Amino acid sequence: MSAEVPTAAPSFDPFADADSGEEVVTKGIVHLRLQQRNGRKSLTTIQGLDKKLDLERLTKAFKKEFCCNGNVVEDKELGRVIQLQGDQRENVKKFLIQEEIASKKMIKVHGI
Repeated sequence: MSAEVPTAAPSFDPFADADSGEEVVTKGIVHLRLQQRNGRKSLTTIQGLDKKLDLERLTKAFKKEFCCNGNVVEDKELGRVIQLQGDQRENVKKFLIQEEIASKKMIKVHGI
C-alpha cells in the first residue's frame, strides 16, 4: 500500500515580475525618514532631491517655515541629505507639493 505524500503549495517567486521588462522608477523619488536620537529627540532626513536644487536655500526655507534647526550633510552613499530637528515629515511633504518641487507620487514617507 503506497501512501501519497501531499505536496506543498506551489512555490511563489516574489521576483518573477522583475524580468517582465517594466522598469521600476527609483530615480527622482524623494525619501523622508525619521531617525530616532536619544530620548524623545529625533531627526527628519530628506534625500533624493534634484541635484539642480540649492539645498542650502531650501534648508533655510524649511527652517523658517517649520521653526526648527537643520543643515545639509554630505554622505558617501546617499549624497547630499537635509537634516531637520524633530518630526517634520508631513510638513516637508506638504511644502514640497505646494512649492511644486516634487509631485505627490514621487515622495515616499518612511516610518508611518
